[in-house]
Amino acid sequence: MGEQSTIKFPQEVLDQWSDVGVDLPSLFSAGHLGERMSVRVIEAAPDRVVGTMPVEGNTQPYGLLHGGASAVLAETLGSVGSMLHGGPTKAAVGVDLNCTHHRGVRSGLVTGVATAVHRGRSTATYEIVITDEQDKRVCTARLTCLLRDVDQDLYRS
Repeated sequence: MGEQSTIKFPQEVLDQWSDVGVDLPSLFSAGHLGERMSVRVIEAAPDRVVGTMPVEGNTQPYGLLHGGASAVLAETLGSVGSMLHGGPTKAAVGVDLNCTHHRGVRSGLVTGVATAVHRGRSTATYEIVITDEQDKRVCTARLTCLLRDVDQDLYRS
C-alpha cells in the first residue's frame, strides 16, 4: 500500500494521531480490496475525503464500471472519514450503504468525494459523490458507520 503515502492530512489529524505510533497513510488507505481495485485515497479529513479509482479492471461483463466497484470506492472514502472523525479511540464499522447509479462509464478514472452529513458520538454519515473525468455524476452513495470504542493496542504491532 505504498502508493497511499501521498495522502494529504490536515495538521489537526496529524497531531491527533501523533502519539498512536501508526503509519497513517497505511491505516487510512483503501486496504487490500481497494489495493486490488487500484483505489487511491488522495486527501483525508474528518469532514471530507477524496479518492480515485480506474474504470479499467473494475468493469462488469458489458464493459461498464461495476456498481460494486462504485460501492467499494464509496465505502472506502466514507469509512476513512468516519475513522478520522472517531479518532484513535474509536473504530468505524459500516452499518448501512446505499448507492444510486446514474450513468455508465467505460473508461478513465472516477473520483469520489465523501462529505460528512452527520458526525456524532456513536455514528457518522457521509454522502459520497462519484464523478467521471467530465465531472458527470456516475453514482451517489450514502454510508453510515457505527463508532465503537477500541483498545489503543489495536494500532500497535
